[in-house]
Amino acid sequence: MRNKTGEEYARSKYREFTVREETTLLDFLMTAMDGISRNKAKDILSGHGVTVDRRQTTRFDEPLQPGQVVRVTRHKGGTQLNNKYVSIVYEDPDLIVIEKAVGILSMAATAKQYSVKDVLDEYFERRHFKCTAHVVHRLDRDTSGLMIYAKNIETAQVLEDNWHDIVYDRRYVAVLDGIVEHEGGTIESWLKDNKAYVTYSSPSDPGGGKYAVTHYHRLRTSDRASLVEFKLDTGRKNQIRVHSQLMGHPILGDRKYGYLPTPDHPEQRFLPDPVGRLCLHAYRLHFYHPRTGERMVFDSPIPREFNRLVINNGI
Repeated sequence: MRNKTGEEYARSKYREFTVREETTLLDFLMTAMDGISRNKAKDILSGHGVTVDRRQTTRFDEPLQPGQVVRVTRHKGGTQLNNKYVSIVYEDPDLIVIEKAVGILSMAATAKQYSVKDVLDEYFERRHFKCTAHVVHRLDRDTSGLMIYAKNIETAQVLEDNWHDIVYDRRYVAVLDGIVEHEGGTIESWLKDNKAYVTYSSPSDPGGGKYAVTHYHRLRTSDRASLVEFKLDTGRKNQIRVHSQLMGHPILGDRKYGYLPTPDHPEQRFLPDPVGRLCLHAYRLHFYHPRTGERMVFDSPIPREFNRLVINNGI
């Protein structure tokens, strides 16, 4: 029997529709799916069965524009992933793209820690898939956003060996303390962990350090905070958090690097935690499919609480 291509596999899992005119997602589903009831359309949405341009959504009032692609899963809700920490954005035989919430590790460091890998392995087992999740990059426990996991060792190896060639646009957004003075810029330094596993920055190699380059672009400011986009040339541990601190504008909610020295207390001045989380989100993940070479484009909305902080000065 011939194996399915990635495109054929996707079509077997989804019904795909192209938006022809401006509308809302709920109205579009009711029309596109042979006039299903409003309640049935809402059930599909609440069951995480719908993506818009490969971004999973549960918003029934989400506005749609001509040209957008809506996919509706063919599988029953019981086969879908229902986890407060992990949402599936895209899946094919080689890889799975997920959106991680705050509060879970990408991969466990010890046997008792719960991680995204555990969530995905349980999901694969429940679906009777003969695969496991292979970690190819990581996000901190307190960082949310988009991630790729490979579903076989061959795909994992290709991603790991060619990461910088395959992933051509990966960006983060963060809310920083204070008004970032410049519209954009680049931060370069050497990063190294001390004995307490705290990453610190040095203008030159302290011996065993790793060179890190961060580009930033200011998106919006309020009287007390700035919404900033980050794009990395390197993917070092805690890179954005440490470089934001180096800028003089730490990330709000950062309990590890969210402080600045003061004359009276040169060691630290802790910043407010206005929304109960680290205000850092991996919102863009664009890459070439490691097997087919197809452009894979995934963008996640900027968290609403981030916008609220810079629009309403909600600190």
